[in-house]
Amino acid sequence: MNKQEILVIDDEPQIRKLLEIILESNDYKITQAETAREGIILAASHPPDLILLDIGLPDKSGLEVLKEIKTWYSKAVIILSVQDDEESIIQALDLGAADYLTKPFRTGELLARIRSVIRRNQTGSIESVLDFDNLQIDLINRIVKKNDEILKLTSTEFNLLALFSKNAGKVLTHRYILKQIWGVGYQEETQYLRVFVAQIRKKIEDNPNQPLHIVTESGVGYRFN
Repeated sequence: MNKQEILVIDDEPQIRKLLEIILESNDYKITQAETAREGIILAASHPPDLILLDIGLPDKSGLEVLKEIKTWYSKAVIILSVQDDEESIIQALDLGAADYLTKPFRTGELLARIRSVIRRNQTGSIESVLDFDNLQIDLINRIVKKNDEILKLTSTEFNLLALFSKNAGKVLTHRYILKQIWGVGYQEETQYLRVFVAQIRKKIEDNPNQPLHIVTESGVGYRFN
């Protein structure tokens, strides 16, 4: 079986060495670049299964790299950066990053995020019925069941839950969600979104105040688990 190949674009030698040890010990193949230019060339000449990209590169911002490669690279990019401000995270996700981890990162969390995005790469098409433990979402028939009991959701609530579930494990920004569900004119209506998320949580979560499925990424958006 071929190993999944991961391209690391980061100018810090110690970070590249750490990632090399972590990834190779977990049966991934790793290639490395320390500049934006080198990373773009490697990604184009031999597209990997996943890219781990730092924002603070010496010759070009990682966000510029992300914007450029997402015009032709269809697989996932995870941002690894010391920058943890909301603006940078939101910008990266809006530019097409699959996820965002701040340094220093926990090994277990990094590997879990990698497995999640690679699974999404491999799955490609979305199944018609999505199963999340006690929650089942039938995308075609627009039926949601919790513990085998049908839940009553409004059309908008279902559309929102479907969007979350089809992007399970991925952080969706407020602006992205609002645009997808309500359109461009609603991209700043974050309070509007919070109301609908609260309504859905009351229906699908065992404890809406401690949600397990729709998790808030503070200041950024939501992640569906």
